[in-house]
Amino acid sequence: MKNPRIFPGIILIGFGIFFFLQQANLPLFAQFMTWPTLLMIVGIAFLCQGYAGTDYEAILPGVILTGFGFHFHVVNRLSIWPDALGVFILIIALGFLLRYQKTGNGLFQGVLFLSLAALLLFYNQVMSWLGLIESKIAAFSNFWPAALILVGTSLLFSRKKRERERQK
Repeated sequence: MKNPRIFPGIILIGFGIFFFLQQANLPLFAQFMTWPTLLMIVGIAFLCQGYAGTDYEAILPGVILTGFGFHFHVVNRLSIWPDALGVFILIIALGFLLRYQKTGNGLFQGVLFLSLAALLLFYNQVMSWLGLIESKIAAFSNFWPAALILVGTSLLFSRKKRERERQK
């Protein structure tokens, strides 16, 4: 049973704690009094709504907001944390996979985004392992964004076509 009071309850508690700590001006928490913390509060509220309130569609935005907030907190504090576009896509992939775990929907998108994140995060290593620096295949690296656009367009139009066929 979905409980619609979990999300606003967590938001109010989280923002209350945030503003209380901001007014208290404690040096221990000064580094957390930033907008990424607010992203994380909203994301955690979505996650609580998703898991505790059994509103499983809230898992995806919860993971995205919590993950993005976490990323912005640690990217300049941990030297091992990558500062690349692939991190954001990896967080989105994680959101789809966690939602799939509860709903059974989103596996394809999760795996697709996970593959794209791995490619973006490890692009240089993959290319050096495969020895694709030279040759015609290396020219593909200039056109992979166009390939993403084509795949995305085909997914959009194939879905619309399937929906029209279902309606008939």
